[in-house]
Amino acid sequence: MPAFDLPPRELAHYRAELEEPADFDEFWQRTLKEAGQADPLVSVRPVLNGLRLTESWDVTFRGFAGDPVRAWYSRPAEVREALPAVVEYAGYGRGRGLPHERLTWVNAGYAHLLMDNRGQGDQYGCGGDTPDPHATAPGGPGPAVRGLLAPQDHHYRRLITDAVRAVSAVRALPGVDAGRTVAVGNSQGGGLALAVAGLVPDLAAVLVTAPFLCGIRRALDLTDAAPYGEITAYLSVHRGAEEAAYRTLAYLEGISFARRAQAPAHFGVGLRDTVCPPSGAYAAFNRYGELGGSRPQGAGSHGTHPRKEIHAYPYNGHEGGDAVHVRRQLDWLPGVLGGAPEPV
Repeated sequence: MPAFDLPPRELAHYRAELEEPADFDEFWQRTLKEAGQADPLVSVRPVLNGLRLTESWDVTFRGFAGDPVRAWYSRPAEVREALPAVVEYAGYGRGRGLPHERLTWVNAGYAHLLMDNRGQGDQYGCGGDTPDPHATAPGGPGPAVRGLLAPQDHHYRRLITDAVRAVSAVRALPGVDAGRTVAVGNSQGGGLALAVAGLVPDLAAVLVTAPFLCGIRRALDLTDAAPYGEITAYLSVHRGAEEAAYRTLAYLEGISFARRAQAPAHFGVGLRDTVCPPSGAYAAFNRYGELGGSRPQGAGSHGTHPRKEIHAYPYNGHEGGDAVHVRRQLDWLPGVLGGAPEPV
């Protein structure tokens, strides 16, 4: 696919115009307050994973509305000291899969929590285990359009809340250094990690690749690829629903979360990405932390200017830098956390 978005020299400074709801902060504060009434953990059960060097547990924690959300918790075997924790969010249509699937962060010496995506898991990978009991509002079958006509009904209100609660859950688990908690994700997972960075003021770091839900209005004009294509397909049938849809999506805009974030941030983007156009990632990066000063600082942040960097891959699409970029993440994170474990 040829490059189709803004040229690199414009992307480097692109910030995007926002139509941010006046009650954006109130909406999310109210949502998270309602979800945070009870202790996060429901159960933690050890599981056999077939691996000698990694131990795993099947975790259930309370997410949106107290709903049970599943996750895999893994850590290096026979390591008993408290470790920094990486909370990872999966891509669109994926579930948590099986406990032996994602071992990079465990092998790097971190505790690792992989959150299941409620109501997803049927499109890729090895499935999920978390239903979405609230998916009854008007909208299409895909998560991107479930509850599209009202922000309080949308699927991502619930999923973002789950993502924030996953941080509370991992901090309550044994063997975790709660002060060094990191959010990581690619695509939909990148959008969730960015939302968490904007909603959890003491996050230690965030690693975001090809983030979904960034620059939503522009993305809908640029691409028909799913998940954005699911929204345009819905609007092509429900003519006249645009105003309600755009109002809902404004509460989910990753750039708005990025503005509020203060944790050190590491971004990756493919400049030929037709799934999540690169202008969205750049706008989130360029406006990242701009509302700093009014929120507590994450570990490694510097006053009102959080540490951040972005890596672009000019000839790559949604896969971005792939394993090359993961290696950059692995090299960057210990310098931000300080005292991170040596690889095992």
